[in-house]
Amino acid sequence: MIAPRTVRIDKADPSEAATIAELIATAFEPLPPVTWLVPEPEQRRRVLAGNFRIFVDYAFEHGTVEVVEDRSGVAVWLPRDGDELPPPADYDDRLVAACGEWSDRFRVLDELFDANHPAEPHHHLAFLAVMPDRQGSGLGSALLRHYHAWLDERGVPAYLEASSEQSRDLYLRHGYRAREPFRLPDGTPFWPMWRAPDGG
Repeated sequence: MIAPRTVRIDKADPSEAATIAELIATAFEPLPPVTWLVPEPEQRRRVLAGNFRIFVDYAFEHGTVEVVEDRSGVAVWLPRDGDELPPPADYDDRLVAACGEWSDRFRVLDELFDANHPAEPHHHLAFLAVMPDRQGSGLGSALLRHYHAWLDERGVPAYLEASSEQSRDLYLRHGYRAREPFRLPDGTPFWPMWRAPDGG
């Protein structure tokens, strides 16, 4: 079943931060990079949710968090439009509290993301996540279309890092162009992707 183009998109409330972080962790748990980030499967979702909560909280302060009406999908956006954003407050302490013995692996990921992030002004799609039982129903596309319309009205590009071939192909269908992938130490790729306004 394909979600209608008119699926309602809401601005999330900061009181939903924990639920949204858990949603992202649930959706991302099967993705290839996660095995390297958190080698122990029984710890994986808890660690991911704690890490993602840092960035969800940050986006409520500095960016935009949009959800589908039934909260089964979320998009987390951060503006990179020329003004330097401060780092998340108490980041190192929160990272260690969330990720414990795997904190250094998340720091490696942070460094890779920073090294490959474009300097041109844009909005960064930090997370696009849909609950596993709703994936493939068009909710991710609805979230993308909604925010892209806002970006296109203002002539603003978008950037993201795709963490699987499936997500890369979704973004290609929405006007993104893939750049040369960068890789985790175990060889797992991320595809940096750029979308010009109007998908051109």
